[in-house]
Amino acid sequence: MMKIKQETWQCVQGCGACCQLDPGDRPDLEDYLTPEELDHYLSLVGENGWCINFDHETRKCLIYEQRPRFCRVQPDTFEAMYEIDPSEFNEFAIDCCRQQIEGVYGNQSTEMQHYNREITQNN
Repeated sequence: MMKIKQETWQCVQGCGACCQLDPGDRPDLEDYLTPEELDHYLSLVGENGWCINFDHETRKCLIYEQRPRFCRVQPDTFEAMYEIDPSEFNEFAIDCCRQQIEGVYGNQSTEMQHYNREITQNN
């Protein structure tokens, strides 16, 4: 009997692709951020479009526990921001991560390989 690989979304340490905040790559920000959140988002954009709170050496967020709502990948946030039903969260979040990783690092990158391996492990 062949085992079907099931994918479960998770944040993968050492990635940081979502910390690439370049507004030019996200033209629809005002569609899902409040005006206050948009101002906060834009204030976080640093050199080369990376979040000012992203540590490039460790590839970790320096304010992870206090990160803004728009940085939180969880069902209630995605429902409020994108009108994604919680039952669709897993698939939608995986697609979002893959798109962002591909855009930042490339489809064949070690980051993409690591992400795909991690979301299919422990299933």
